[in-house]
Amino acid sequence: MAEFPVSIPPVDGTPVPALVITRHQDHVESINATLRRAGHAVHCTWLPDATDLGDALIQINPELLVVFADERLLPLDAVAGVRARTTPPVPVILVSAEVNEITTTAALRAGAQDIVSLTHPERLQLVCARELRGFRLERALNQTINAARETQRALAAFMEGSADAIAQVQEGIIVDANPAWLELFGYADADAVRGQPVMDFFDHESHAALKGGLSACATGKWADHSLRVSAKLADNTILSLEIVLAQGEFGEDPVVNFCVPARKRDHADVEKHLGAAVKTDPSTGLLHRAYLVEELKACLAQPVRGGVRYIALIRPDRMEAALAQLGPIDAEEYVAQVAGVIRDEASPEDLTGRFTGSSFLALIARGNARDAEAWAENLVAKIGAQIYKVGTRTLSGSASIGLAPVPSGQHDPSLPTREALEALALAAREGGNQSQLVEHADAGARVEANDKVWVHHIKTALMENRFRLVQQPIASLVGEDRGMFDVLVRMLDESGKEVLPSEFIPAAERNDLMKNIDRWVVGAAMSFCAARKPGAIFVRLSKDTVNDPTLPQWLSNQMRANKFEPARLCFQVTQEVADQYLLQTQTLREQLGKHGFKFAIEHFGAGVDPRMMVERVRPDFVKVEGSLMQGLAGNPALQTRVKHLIMLAKAVGAQTVAERVEDANTMAVLWQLGIEFVQGYFIHKPEDVVLG
Repeated sequence: MAEFPVSIPPVDGTPVPALVITRHQDHVESINATLRRAGHAVHCTWLPDATDLGDALIQINPELLVVFADERLLPLDAVAGVRARTTPPVPVILVSAEVNEITTTAALRAGAQDIVSLTHPERLQLVCARELRGFRLERALNQTINAARETQRALAAFMEGSADAIAQVQEGIIVDANPAWLELFGYADADAVRGQPVMDFFDHESHAALKGGLSACATGKWADHSLRVSAKLADNTILSLEIVLAQGEFGEDPVVNFCVPARKRDHADVEKHLGAAVKTDPSTGLLHRAYLVEELKACLAQPVRGGVRYIALIRPDRMEAALAQLGPIDAEEYVAQVAGVIRDEASPEDLTGRFTGSSFLALIARGNARDAEAWAENLVAKIGAQIYKVGTRTLSGSASIGLAPVPSGQHDPSLPTREALEALALAAREGGNQSQLVEHADAGARVEANDKVWVHHIKTALMENRFRLVQQPIASLVGEDRGMFDVLVRMLDESGKEVLPSEFIPAAERNDLMKNIDRWVVGAAMSFCAARKPGAIFVRLSKDTVNDPTLPQWLSNQMRANKFEPARLCFQVTQEVADQYLLQTQTLREQLGKHGFKFAIEHFGAGVDPRMMVERVRPDFVKVEGSLMQGLAGNPALQTRVKHLIMLAKAVGAQTVAERVEDANTMAVLWQLGIEFVQGYFIHKPEDVVLG
């Protein structure tokens, strides 16, 4: 009979240990030869006496037990007992001269895996291969289960003893929590929190960020970012926390671990906190005035790395009336609670402190002036929405904010602080509960004088090729990053020092120099696309270029000089420009599309009619206005507005990008709202990587 060997590779190259119970050594050699011909590297141990079987099972640990049943060295009724002594149970193969349905049934009833004969070696080989495979699979499964149980025990022990507060959340429900979590939230035992929605343990304003982070983490798209949240304790008090989300397991099921890291303090950390405590006003938790001014000067001495800086002066309205109504002690408590709102709304990079008795100063860095104004408006709204509990009284309040820009290179805070004070006084005169940006009566004359200087610098820099591009990555929230970048232009002065666009672009716009700068940027971006082949490069166009009828022909000439794929270059126009020059924008979009370029509308949502805009222009990408990101995580109305903009974009097939994302909470909310890409300082600072 022809043989069809079935090979089972030995584990780690070692022979398969097998026990053969028989009185005849020839039988052992026959089994050994038959299995080896099938490709099994076996090592057969002869056992002529079954009384030694117990010791042999321990010493040899066989993967196969072959019993010559006709010799009756091992009774059939003992087979099941033999298998029960090994883990996993060793497969028992009976060998008999007669194999039929009756003998097979008896073998199976006794606990053997099968019965074979030496006269049919192919069946013997197949049966042994099957049982060896099953034995190894069961052994591997047992090892995996044991390892999982050990891991689970280790995890349970870790959670039990961890100083970090940890709750395990499955589909939004808490399935377990460690003692540190129970202690932090004020519960006596885990039964009080198991089975409860995790959102019940946090203030409503934190829900959007937590839901977004939970969803992103469950799908593997979260990178251990910390979320700033307000926890709701068992006694209904609110506690500000930082939560870290990470994937985990509960039993064999995936969960998301909510972790509040314990504060670990070494000697240096204690010294640091003591030093900070000396500088901090104990009532408000913000810097004392003297240290605030000191830190302010130190910050302004460092060059801004992008965007703009503003000084904001914040003061509760009608403090004289509050002082008369509450008295000096309770009035101080009211001021402290207003300071708490300011702390919650400030970015970790913002500098905040107590400036006078009831006023506060903040140095904020934002993407542009619109972002700074949006931040101030959001803070005014938050202070006005808060209910303040002072002694036995509850009262509402409001505040005014004065904003003043800090020009690049301005190291002395005196002038912008004085300007912010003027804007604050104007806000108070207008009735309070608002923010004001400083305006100068002599602004026109000052601009004209500055422009004369900047026009000379810009023209000289163009002639001497003293411009460069920097990139800002655009990160994906829905899949693998596609290597997309927004590019920004920098000018170098005569000494090689970098000049930010916020300094020279306004002068270029007022003096018809933007077309020249745009063409330099487009040419450099094309060269980069040809050399580096990025997924997509976003290049912004000014209103002058949108209205330039010679641009399409110039692009055609450049495409012949630079061999690259046009789809790698995406031209973007602000919604404000597109609103003002809609026909020109439509024409430009069509012409660029014919060449294979992509098109985007940026600052989407800052214009008049976003629906009409996307329906008429039908861009490939829409960039949602960055000022809408200010306070997004805690503002349901703003979230609804952004969601509407995303839906408008997707209705025309455009992909969505969120501009100027600066913290994890905002990114988590954007995930929940369905945004596809994000860019901003939280993702990457633009000047860190030079394109060329």
